Amino acid sequence: MTRSQLEHILRAAAATADVRDIVVVGSQSVLGAYPDAPAELTESMEADVFPKDAPERSIVIEGAIGELSMFHETFGYYAHGVDETTCTLPDGWRERLVQVENANTRGAAGWCLEPHDLAISKLAAGREKDIAFVKVMLRNNLVSDRLLSERLEQTGRLAFPQRRMISVLLEQIVRN
Repeated sequence: MTRSQLEHILRAAAATADVRDIVVVGSQSVLGAYPDAPAELTESMEADVFPKDAPERSIVIEGAIGELSMFHETFGYYAHGVDETTCTLPDGWRERLVQVENANTRGAAGWCLEPHDLAISKLAAGREKDIAFVKVMLRNNLVSDRLLSERLEQTGRLAFPQRRMISVLLEQIVRN
């Protein structure tokens, strides 16, 4: 997905849900801070989104511009309507959201995860593709291991054993 495709999803999601502000979580939120992110980070054709002040309206987005919708068939990418419990994020993530608002969003405002918060959500998910995603972020200096360690400690939704396991994983990634 490109930044312009994400902007298209933002304006379509906002119009569909009759809201102004759309939060983007998941891998494509990297396009908020890094509009020209490395290709390995922008392979997904879906953006996980929800209305910032009305997350329950994400179901409307899913139905109208989600997978297998006319929108998806027409443009080749789509929105996945989610909510803020979809991923595990560090405390304070809402205060660090990266705003995307320009002529292409036509009055809609996108709010993308700050890259370190995104990386923590990927590490917490723990899937092979998520770990590979974080490795690319680190290799391209889009995130720092020091700040990732700090954010990991600020992730209250993680029990100590899971936090410790992620910390060890992060150390291994950095060493290699």
